[in-house]
Amino acid sequence: METSYLTSIIKQFEYYKSLGDKTFNQLTFENMQWQSNADSNSIAIIVKHMAGNMLSRWSDFLTEDGEKEWRQRDEEFVDSFNSIEDLKAAWENGWLGLFNAIKPLKTEDLERIIYIRNQGHTVTEAINRQLAHYAYHIGQIVFLGKLIKGEGWESLSIPKGNSVKYNEEKFAKTKGKRHFTDDL
Repeated sequence: METSYLTSIIKQFEYYKSLGDKTFNQLTFENMQWQSNADSNSIAIIVKHMAGNMLSRWSDFLTEDGEKEWRQRDEEFVDSFNSIEDLKAAWENGWLGLFNAIKPLKTEDLERIIYIRNQGHTVTEAINRQLAHYAYHIGQIVFLGKLIKGEGWESLSIPKGNSVKYNEEKFAKTKGKRHFTDDL
């Protein structure tokens, strides 16, 4: 089960990253900086927060607390990107840190205890915690992208009205064990 877990979790993270990537590809830099009000987060702010979280959580995550002393979390909620290239570089850097940390993991690592703000987690629990956190924020990114683009939004999943066609294609395939992202 654990080997399956590691393979699956990597694919899940790759899937959520792809949703962010596909959203960014539909937006301008100005779109990504849009805020509905002064207290709301823009896509740019969410990206900055996620990148900061990823760098903190995944840097030396087996040996150091996941909340690094050098992290400036409050500053993550101030948009300081000067270009879409800067924003995407931060996004990629955060994901690189995550994948560099989890891809080398072995089954025996999953029950190791690591800490986030002095709270002990098994590696499995820490991975699940971060997957849920990133999925939450990527959902926000996608929602904001859809809101900004309106009718110009290109669906990232099954477009409205196409469920029957989608299911027909799925059920036309032979039953078999595969990850849902394998066909994306």
